[in-house]
Amino acid sequence: DRATALQPGQQSQTPSLKQTNIKFKLSMTIYPQLIIDALKQVRYPGTGKNLIEAEMLEDDMRIDGMNVSFSLLFEKPTDPFIKSVVKAAESTIHTFVDKDINVAISVKTLQKARPEVGKLLPDVKNIIAVSSGKGGVGKSTVSVNLAVSLAALGYKVGLLDADIFGPSIPKMLHLEQVQIFAENKDGRQLIIPAEKYGVKVLSIGFFVNPNTATLWRGGMASNSLKQLIADTDWGDLDYFILDTPPGTGDIHLTLLQTLSVTGAVIVSTPQQVALADARKGIDMYKNEKVNVPILGLVENMAWFTPKELPENRYYLFGKEGVANLATEMHVPLLGQIPIVQSISESGDKGEPVSLKKGEIISEAFLHLAQEVVKATKKRNELLPPTTIVEVSKH
Repeated sequence: DRATALQPGQQSQTPSLKQTNIKFKLSMTIYPQLIIDALKQVRYPGTGKNLIEAEMLEDDMRIDGMNVSFSLLFEKPTDPFIKSVVKAAESTIHTFVDKDINVAISVKTLQKARPEVGKLLPDVKNIIAVSSGKGGVGKSTVSVNLAVSLAALGYKVGLLDADIFGPSIPKMLHLEQVQIFAENKDGRQLIIPAEKYGVKVLSIGFFVNPNTATLWRGGMASNSLKQLIADTDWGDLDYFILDTPPGTGDIHLTLLQTLSVTGAVIVSTPQQVALADARKGIDMYKNEKVNVPILGLVENMAWFTPKELPENRYYLFGKEGVANLATEMHVPLLGQIPIVQSISESGDKGEPVSLKKGEIISEAFLHLAQEVVKATKKRNELLPPTTIVEVSKH
């Protein structure tokens, strides 16, 4: 066709390219198959399948003109690929369908999200942190026998081995070969703790090679600890005993930021070097940002008593050191645990010494459990619930 020159004031009857594009956009129909075909170009990194093959597109697509909305289904809310997959899906639809489409993608998960901090373990009445300023004072021995003694008194008890880098609870309870599994409960995959002597037990030692060092950075250890706490079916407990690592560090901070600890039990031997570290442990819990009540102190290895001479006491590490510290710090002395040969033998066999009814050592742990119950009851009557520690990032 020949081009015709326009006379002055005359308008062209042929629409411009811009006008043609606008009319095309207004008349364009977006239908589901276009979106589906675009999503076939996006692969989920976890399996290598595209989103349609992986059946990740939910049956809830809505199209209203240039507005498209749908949901993508992921296995769990902590999936590390959620953000990148959603971004890739949006970009691909803009590339293969139309750059002007308004895309709204919702994320759904097969598992329910973990309850937020502050709402964890709603059926646990009392959370007791067993701590020591230094290693080698028998903190784990006290934790295990305290838990077993509380169970013997008729309480529902849980025991968490929070010593991520040096777990000893599996050995002490003869649970090294236990197989831990998870079950779906109310839409969440929850770890089922082991059970021994009436105590629910969980340790990172159940999941790692006992003969290999755990070489984890602080963040990995803290995340593992949170999972043991929050993703486990602890159920209804009267006492949840935390066997914490020695000293003060990242793991303690994670516990205090994750759980409202009812109170702390500090374990020490009578030696002056141990007492100096015990003071630091007490100071950590009494810090105004932490403010966890000290239920009391436990003097472990208080004296040596030979089995043949049960009335004799030999003070190998000093006398009344922890008792004097308790007086100085104005906190209760919950118990004094003697050294007997059977305590190490029982620990090695996985049979807590507190099970040996009638012996001096089992009576000492039973007395400790009773004192912890009294101290916890008094604490709950006089003080408000502990709040979770909030630590500034600055």
